[in-house]
Formats: sequence, C-alpha cells, structure tokens
Amino acid sequence: MTNAYNPKHYKRIKTAKSVAFQIFALLVGLIIVFPIIYALCISFMPSDQILSMPPRLIPETITLEHYKKALESTMLGRYMLNSLILAGVSSVIRVITASMAAFAFSFFEFRGKSFLFAFVMGTIMIPGDVVLITNYQTVANLGLVNTYLGMMIVFMVSAMNIFIMRQNFLTFSKDVKEASEVDGCSNFRFFATILLPLNKPVLTTVFISAFISTWNTYLWPMLVTNDDAMRTVQVGVTMLNFPEGTVYGPIMAASILVLLPVAVMFIIFRRQIVGGLMGGAVKG
Repeated sequence: MTNAYNPKHYKRIKTAKSVAFQIFALLVGLIIVFPIIYALCISFMPSDQILSMPPRLIPETITLEHYKKALESTMLGRYMLNSLILAGVSSVIRVITASMAAFAFSFFEFRGKSFLFAFVMGTIMIPGDVVLITNYQTVANLGLVNTYLGMMIVFMVSAMNIFIMRQNFLTFSKDVKEASEVDGCSNFRFFATILLPLNKPVLTTVFISAFISTWNTYLWPMLVTNDDAMRTVQVGVTMLNFPEGTVYGPIMAASILVLLPVAVMFIIFRRQIVGGLMGGAVKG
C-alpha cells in the first residue's frame, strides 16, 4: 500500500525547511556581525564601563569622548584621505586594465591566446607574500617609496577581475560587434561606447570589490611608507598608543570610523556586487 501524494504535506515540509534555513542564516549573520556591534557599543561607552563586570553591551550613558580622542591622537583624517586616494585611484585603473584585457581575450583571435589566458589565471595561485620582497625592491629602485604610486602600483591589475570581466563579455553577442564593424565602428569605439555601457553591473562589481579590498589592505602600505603623513588608515589605527596604556574606547572608535565608508558602500551596492559576480560565472 502506497501513501497518497499530499501536496499540502509537502508544502508544509518545504516551508518548514525554508524557515529553518532562514533562522540558521540569521544566527550565522548575527555571530559574524556581533564583534562589529560590540565595537560600536564600546566606542560610545564611558571608560569606566568598558571593563566592568559583568560585561555590558549597552552603555548606560553615551559619550563621544573616544571619537574625539582618536581624532586628536593621530592624523586619522590624513590617513583616511591617503586610503581614499589609494583605493579610489587604483580601483579605477584596475577597472580599466581588467576591462581592456577581458575585451582582448573575449573578442580577438591571436596566436597564443589560450596559453596567455591560462598564464594570467595561473598567477592567482601565487600568494602575494611570495613576491612581496621583489615588489618592494622594484618599487624602491624606481624611487617610489613614500609615494601614492608606490602604494597603489601592485593593486592596478588583478587576474581575478580580468577573469570576471572576460566571463561576462563572453555572454555578449559577437554579432553586435560584427555589425558595428560594418558601420565603420573602430574597436576602441565599440569598447568604450557600446560594450562598457552595456556591462555596467560587472564594472560596478569590480570597482567596489577592488575598493573594499584595497581600503582594507595593511601589509603593503606599511612596507612602502615610513613617512607618518603617508600612512593609510589601516596602518594608522595600529599607531593609537597612549601613555596610560591600551585604551579600548578610542581604538574601537577609530575602528568604527575606518569601517564606516566600506560598510556604507557595501550596503548600498550589495546587489550589484552579488549580481556581477554571479553574472561573471555564468559562461565559461
């Protein structure tokens, strides 16, 4: 005897699984974001409440003294400007280099194309720390230590961004390019006026992901700068030292200020980031 198919029963099971998955995802999200929430609360908490027992999450009174102290103790404003220049300019250049390389790999046919693309993709497997010393020697020999160009030069090209854009460009109909050639449209004109405007989501994705990763970088800017005025914000936060020892309030306040631009950008453009990454992985 077989059980009769009951649509309502299977619908309830499907709904229960969906609710359980959403609850699980919500719990994981809260666990991930809890340190940020805790840092935000400490940044507004008076010093005598930070290390109180039992620990407090919600401050009894709100103070902005920690933010004032963080801004006065270091050149945090200058550090944020340096990071903005580093992340903004290098991300724009990365979009340009990645889109041009992806255009060549997608629409041109030339000898060694497959080998060259495989070679570019192979660089992804090389850890950045392996070439750290050689990159520093190159930058030092070029006299680019303590310069914006020296900090951003290693972030101007990304094999992963080339791959994402190439995969997206492959979904673009080549008939449009052939039709544009018949009308006398040059390769550069097709690239700049047709291809890029129609692929704004992936361009936005590459720019935002590059901006966030470059904004959060620490090791390379610290290595190629020894002038305090050229430090980036990630390096500057570690320089929050006080005579009375470790003061958690100003450190958390500075961390929140550093996190704020990236968090706002990610919240505003999160759909473009996910959509662009998914779109780039559709076609191989």
